[in-house]
Amino acid sequence: MHTEGKSVRKIYIKKWHMLFEKHAPKICIVLALILAALVTGCICRRADMVSRAQLQEHLADEVLRFHVLANSDSEADQTQKLAVRDAVLDYLGAEMPQEMDEPDTEMWVRKHIDQIREVGSRAAAGAGEAYPVSAAVTTCWFPDKTYGDLTFPAGNYQALRIEIGAAEGHNWWCVLYPSLCFEDSVNAVVPGEGRQKLKNVLTEEEYSRITAGTKFKIRWFFW
Repeated sequence: MHTEGKSVRKIYIKKWHMLFEKHAPKICIVLALILAALVTGCICRRADMVSRAQLQEHLADEVLRFHVLANSDSEADQTQKLAVRDAVLDYLGAEMPQEMDEPDTEMWVRKHIDQIREVGSRAAAGAGEAYPVSAAVTTCWFPDKTYGDLTFPAGNYQALRIEIGAAEGHNWWCVLYPSLCFEDSVNAVVPGEGRQKLKNVLTEEEYSRITAGTKFKIRWFFW
């Protein structure tokens, strides 16, 4: 029985060898195609990562972002956060000249940072606990963010950052320059003027990349 078993195995092995020899060229071609696909995929992913990083760096030079961090995630603190947001945006809309580029906008905000902090402090005190409020223009890391039909890749951006109290709650954000804050938060209508300014400073390919295949998500308010 043991001898018969060996004979059967030898027959199967011989058949597999014959089958392999018969189809070896096809198998080699298939393996070569799989290897080529893997190599091409790696190259494409690497190229996409480089292109994405370049896009982020260019965007970071052209925009000034804005975000407000609530003291906590409690309903009262989140409501207070929105009151501070509204007060600061109203102040900026009334006082900040509109016909400025990004460097001038950033310079103006830095120059008026004490007034911005005071506006935020008054709004915070009027809408809840009198938490301390800080304001500064600083470099912040942002994850991928979809804003209306625009998606900004993750990376470091300059931002007007307002912190309320412990600043441990979800925050609200938008793009201060060019103005991409929603005119209609329900329908997510991004202001056309701000959109056009952004389009003017990006290449056609860059602009298409931040608008391609994006969909509004209600979670744009938070991270």
